[in-house]
Amino acid sequence: MKSIALSFLNVLVGAGKMKNFMLIIFSVVLGVGGQLALKYGAGLASAKGSSRIVQSLDSKSMLAFFQNAATNKFVILGFILYLVSALSWLIILTRVDLSLAYPLISIGYILIVVLSRFIFNEPVTSFRIAGTALVCAGVVLLMRS
Repeated sequence: MKSIALSFLNVLVGAGKMKNFMLIIFSVVLGVGGQLALKYGAGLASAKGSSRIVQSLDSKSMLAFFQNAATNKFVILGFILYLVSALSWLIILTRVDLSLAYPLISIGYILIVVLSRFIFNEPVTSFRIAGTALVCAGVVLLMRS
């Protein structure tokens, strides 16, 4: 199964470009992990306060939220994942054309839609599925160029 997936990727992106593609995927997956950790941590930090930030945006509740978030392990993890993703992105920018690399970040959109459904039980409507399918088609076209 693993060799079939690698063969498919070799055909899709070319054997010489595989290392760059895998580095982009690594960066995107870390960014997605960071986003998911921040979402979870922000929810915990918001619920911890006496008044939820989603209900009140006054300065007192915002300060309490940010204090709770600053000490939340998921928020900290999210920022660490984003930092490592950004550092790996710097390497990518030295190796791959920006006009190719940057649109591949949209792979993260696909992952977020799927994972948000399973982790946070968010609704995935037919419009979200259609939009995600369009993103997939665009990524495939970009990788073929």
